[in-house]
Amino acid sequence: MIKYFDFEKSIEDIDNKINDINNNPSNRNEDLIKKYEAKKDIFFKDIYKSLTAWQKVQVARHPNRPHTIEYIKNCFSNFVPLCGDKKFSEDEAIIGGLAKIDDISVMVIGTEKGSTMETRIKHNFGMAKPEGYRKFQRLLTLSEKFGFPVITFIDTAGAYPGKDAEERGQSESIASSISKSLQIKVPIISIIIGEGGSGGAIALATADRILMLENAIYSVISPEGCASILWRNIESVQQAAESLKLTAQNCYKLKIIDGIIEEMPGGAHRFSEDQFLLVKKIIIEKMNELSKY
Repeated sequence: MIKYFDFEKSIEDIDNKINDINNNPSNRNEDLIKKYEAKKDIFFKDIYKSLTAWQKVQVARHPNRPHTIEYIKNCFSNFVPLCGDKKFSEDEAIIGGLAKIDDISVMVIGTEKGSTMETRIKHNFGMAKPEGYRKFQRLLTLSEKFGFPVITFIDTAGAYPGKDAEERGQSESIASSISKSLQIKVPIISIIIGEGGSGGAIALATADRILMLENAIYSVISPEGCASILWRNIESVQQAAESLKLTAQNCYKLKIIDGIIEEMPGGAHRFSEDQFLLVKKIIIEKMNELSKY
């Protein structure tokens, strides 16, 4: 069942009415359902064309929003996962491997949050440790060796802030990932599909083309963290979200990213199949564009 935001009350009311009709087959009225669906489409367009920065943060974090694993399954074929940094261990927060898109061999890498409590724990809520970033560097080296373009998906609140990660060189591993991305001689296309949080995001988003989904966010710090530091008040989170200029529209205007990938009104969490098709199309377009250089 889809989770509704507080600003989607009108949509929730219509869905409840449609469900009431569907749950009572004897009184089913197709014309009335079509009328409600048309009205819902209008609400979607009106609401989603004027989302505030904080509302976009909420959409970017929606639990049903497609994650890296879904994009790999639906945009690529023949995925072969590659694991471990060959120095310490495997980090499930970052998944990567060889795949094909439109018969072109690529290296696909991304942060994975998980979708159930079990998988969230397994993937550490998408918060990578040094071994995750060193695995990323290893896969970049491999992709350069064989001439494979690199596609990265970013959806993380940030790098793991734990003591063990710091002891193993968290900041160095992020800096080395950025440096490696700048050095390799194959094209890199990065797509921020949800949250692009701090250094944990930029480690995988240093690329030849950086794209964001329309309702994704990209920021040096979370709005909650910013509010607690600047205003010492978590209630200022909406003000923080506005001040951080973290929306795709702000990032594009400030030339932090190269393009915005549209979402259906209602968000990628409601229309995931359409989103997969569009993302795949954009990836192929950008690969063809970069192949000229």
